[in-house]
Amino acid sequence: MEKTELVFIPSPGLSHLIATVEMAKLLLNRDHRLSITVLIMKSPNNTAVANYTDQISSNSSNTTSFRRPRFINLPGEEETTTPTTTTPSSDTFIFDFIDSQSTHIRKIISDIIAGKQQQPGTSRLGGLVLDMFCTKFADIADEFGIPAYVFFTSGACSLGFFCHLASLKFDQGQDLTQYKDSDMELSVPCFSVPVPAKVFPATLVKEGPMADIFLNRFRRLKDTKGIMVNTFYELESYAVDFLQSDGKSQTPKIYPIGPILNSNNSVDDGDDDVSNWLDEQPEKSVVFLCFGTMGSFEESQVRELATALEKSGARFLWSLRKPGAKGSKRKSPTEYESFEEVLPEGFLERTKGIGKVTGWAAQVAVLSHPAVGGFVSHCGWNSTLESVWYGVPVATFPMYAEQQLNAFQLVKELGIAEEIRIDYKIDFKGDSPPEIVGAAEIEAAIRRLMAAEEEGGGGGVRGKVKEMQSKSRVALLEGGSSYKALSLFTEDVIQNAV
Repeated sequence: MEKTELVFIPSPGLSHLIATVEMAKLLLNRDHRLSITVLIMKSPNNTAVANYTDQISSNSSNTTSFRRPRFINLPGEEETTTPTTTTPSSDTFIFDFIDSQSTHIRKIISDIIAGKQQQPGTSRLGGLVLDMFCTKFADIADEFGIPAYVFFTSGACSLGFFCHLASLKFDQGQDLTQYKDSDMELSVPCFSVPVPAKVFPATLVKEGPMADIFLNRFRRLKDTKGIMVNTFYELESYAVDFLQSDGKSQTPKIYPIGPILNSNNSVDDGDDDVSNWLDEQPEKSVVFLCFGTMGSFEESQVRELATALEKSGARFLWSLRKPGAKGSKRKSPTEYESFEEVLPEGFLERTKGIGKVTGWAAQVAVLSHPAVGGFVSHCGWNSTLESVWYGVPVATFPMYAEQQLNAFQLVKELGIAEEIRIDYKIDFKGDSPPEIVGAAEIEAAIRRLMAAEEEGGGGGVRGKVKEMQSKSRVALLEGGSSYKALSLFTEDVIQNAV
C-alpha cells in the first residue's frame, strides 16, 4: 500500500512539542496510509525538551502495539553551521533560533524527496505540518512544490484573535501599543463578547520588535492549505463557525481535531506519596494548585496563596516550585530544599491532614484522580483541555503568553471557570515589583470553585464543565465532530500529496 508521509516541524517549546507528538500518534493510529516524521529542535539549555525526547525515543523502541512517528533531531545552537546572531538572553532569540534551522530542514526535505524518487510507487510526500511559530518554513514547502499545513496547539479563539491583531497591524496600520495598560475593549470576530485590552498578551502591545515578529508568523497562515486546531467544535463553536465562514475569515481551511492530550503523563508517572495521599481523600474534595512548566511565584505571593488555602478550609494539593533566576530570559523553576523557607511559619503543621505541598507533580495523573474537585491553574491551553477532559473546574490564575486571553475566554466567553484574576501577569525580567493577589480574593474564588454540586456547583460552573467533559469525549469517537474533522484532514492530505 502506498504511504503518504507528513513532516511535522514543531517549535522548541515543550508544550508545543508534546501536543505535536500526540497529534502525530493519533494520525498514525487512525489511518495506516500515513507515515510521519517529526523534526525536533532543541534550544540551548532546554533540559525539559531533551528529557522528553529521550523518553519518547525510548517508548518508540519499546512499544509495538501503536505505530510511532520517526524522530529526527535538528542540530542545536552549538552544532549548527548557521548560528543565530542573537544571544539566548535576547527577546528574539527563540525566533532567530527557529529560523536558523532552515538550511537543515531544506536538506532533510530534499533527502526525503530523493528517497521517494528512487522508490517510485512506495510513498508520496503529503507536505509539511508547521507549528504556529514555524510558518516561515512555508517557503521551503513552496520551493519543493509540496503543501504546507499548520498544527495550531492553542484554541480557535486564540487563533482568531491573533489573526485579527495581525490584520489590525499590517492591513489597517494600527499601532498596537495603544492597548498597553489600557481600559479599552476590542470587538474580535471569534469572541461573542468584547475583549478587554488588559488580557492581550503583553508581547504584542509593547514597543520593540517582538510584536512584528510574532504577528508576521500569523500573517503567513494564508500561505498554507489548512490549519488543524487543538480544540473541539462543541467547546468553541462560535469561534469555529466564524473561522469556517466563507469570505468572512481570512484563514485557510480549519480542522478542529482536539482535544489532543499528553498520553505519556499517566497515573503511573505520578509520585507514589502524592497518589497515596489522594487515595485517602473524599471524592471531589481536593483543590489542586499547579501552574505549568514555568509556573512559580515570589515569596510574598506564595504566602497569600497559603493564607487563602488555610482560611478556605479546603483540602488541597499544591505543586509549589521555586522561581528561576531573574533576567531577560525566563528561567525554569527549580525545587525547594524545604518548603518552610517560603511558607508562613507553622503552615505545614496547621494544615497537616487536609493539605499536601509537593514539588513537581504529574498534572494529568492528579487531575484524573477522583479525589480532585477543583484546579487553580495558569490557564495554559493544554491544562485547559485536560481540566475539561477530566471534568475538573478551574479557578483562573494566568501568568504569561496567551494565558490571560484563555482565562478571559473560560470565565467570560464560555462560563466554565471561576475567576481569581483574568489579567494577572508575571514579569520574568523583574523590571517592576510583582503584583500581589490578596489572600481574600483567592480564598473567595476557591470557596466558589469547591462549592458542592447541590449548592449550584460554584454558580453553575461545575455542571457546565461536566457537560463539556462528556462532549469532549464524544468528539473523538467515531462520528464525533473531531473524528470527522481529522478524517477530512487525512483525505485532503492524501488528495494533495505529490
